[in-house]
Order: sequence, then C-alpha cells, then structure tokens
Amino acid sequence: MTPDLVDMLAALFADEGAREYFGETVSVSTHMLQAGALAEADGAPDALVGAALLHDVGHLRPATHQHGSDDRHEETGADWLAQWLPLEATAPVRLHVAAKRYLCATDPGYLDRLSAASVRTLGLQGGVMTAAEVRAFEQLPYAQDAVAVRRWDEAAKDPLGHTPEFEHFRPLLKRLARSATSP
Repeated sequence: MTPDLVDMLAALFADEGAREYFGETVSVSTHMLQAGALAEADGAPDALVGAALLHDVGHLRPATHQHGSDDRHEETGADWLAQWLPLEATAPVRLHVAAKRYLCATDPGYLDRLSAASVRTLGLQGGVMTAAEVRAFEQLPYAQDAVAVRRWDEAAKDPLGHTPEFEHFRPLLKRLARSATSP
C-alpha cells in the first residue's frame, strides 16, 4: 500500500517541522502553516494555498536536508511533491527561492524587509538577480505565482501570528492530490 501524502506531511510537520527554523522566531511548521493561512486569507486558489503551505517541505525531508545550509530545498521539495500534486502547486514551490532573488532586484526596499536569516540564505541562493536573470524569470510559467508565494513566505514569520493546525489544511491537500490524479 502506498503511503498517503497527507499523512506523511502531517508526520513531517509534527516531527521535523517542530524544530528551529534557521534562526527565525518560529518553527519550520509554524512558518509554513502561517504562509498557507496568509494565502488562504488572500483568497488564493487551492494550488497556491498548497504551494504556500508546502514551500519549505524540502527542509523537512531528512534525506535532503543539511541543517544550517540552503540545500536546494525548493528543488528537492518540488520534486518530491510532484509525485502527488499538480504542477500548479509544485511549480511555485520550485520557484520560490528564485522569486526572493527576483523581488530583491525589482521591488525597492524588499531586501530591507527580509529577516536576518533570509538575508543570510540569499547569498547561498545566488544573491540578487541580475537584469538578465530578471528578464528570464519573468518569462517562466508560474513566475508570478511564485512571487505571491514568496510574499506570503516572508510575512509568515510572526511568533504572535495566527497559526492554524495542520488538520485545517487536510481537506485542501486531499483535493489537490485528487486533482493531480484525475483524468
């Protein structure tokens, strides 16, 4: 029997996700749950809420995580999720780091709003995009969805912010997984 994605995610959020999040004031799980809640509050479609909720799942996968470094978690997370979820949910996960680099290059003041931990990882992730990289990013399918996920990502680090339980998102994740397998 194939393990259920949502049950695997629930276990990851409860176990690996409870740990410190690279110097942020919230755990990895709290951060991702807040991002999902922000997307939901903004009326985002299911795929984008799922992407916001799961954007850092690559940090929770023990086989791909190297604590204290940026280990291309966006790639490993998106690749793993692609087994169960539609491209509309996994592509923004894959692009959310590039979206940070993009926003640092195109949104005056964005870099100044990054948390200290986000600034540290920016260097590991390639730094601020060049003009050529900006143009190339803007042509990518799902680039604007990734920008939306990135904005929720950065806002989801509030130790006093509303954080729903993982179970709140279970029905949405089940719908997404079913949509990926529907004809």
